[in-house]
Amino acid sequence: MACLIQLRGLSFAYDAPRPVLQGLDLDLCIGDRIGLTGGNGCGKTTLLHLMLGLLRPARGTISVFGRRRATEAEFTGVRRGVGLLFQDSDDQLFCPTVEEDVAFGPRNLGQSPREARETTRRVLEELGIETLATRITQHLSGGEKRLVALAGVLAMAPRVLLLDEPTAGIDTAGTERLSEILANLSQAMVLVSHDCGFRQRIANRELRLEDGRLTETT
Repeated sequence: MACLIQLRGLSFAYDAPRPVLQGLDLDLCIGDRIGLTGGNGCGKTTLLHLMLGLLRPARGTISVFGRRRATEAEFTGVRRGVGLLFQDSDDQLFCPTVEEDVAFGPRNLGQSPREARETTRRVLEELGIETLATRITQHLSGGEKRLVALAGVLAMAPRVLLLDEPTAGIDTAGTERLSEILANLSQAMVLVSHDCGFRQRIANRELRLEDGRLTETT
């Protein structure tokens, strides 16, 4: 099975005497839906940011789409194929309206205004939130913001999704809606969530991050 992201011997520390990750290995392959858990502050978000090149490891290698990545230039292309849903949707929504926000990524990839509008329309319809198109992003509910942020990620047509606590700040109905959407997506994904039931509905593998390393859970 083709490996999309491969981490080998990854170590990282914000403060050298207290490493966050220590010799961590991970393979994310086509079809993988990894549910990732672990205690607060154990490094789950850090791990996602390393995969995307937002942080750099102290040691170890990161390979994405079959190529080793180390420099900012090498990770620039990665960010077109790996979409990150931030834990706080307000960190991801920065355009005035929903349709402008979702269209931003496609426009940045070189789509014409007409093509970006079509991409935006299609993605919003697929997520069932087309009625939000003209809404002001900062006036949305927590659940609506989460779905709009996901729409912005999906509009980039990523091969991999990295989802950081996607149910944070949303109610039960929003969680159920998000669960249904994610379960029907085709992308490989790493899903960070403290919600065991939510992880189990989405993931086909469960990993726990503890003491800087990953272990398979049952």
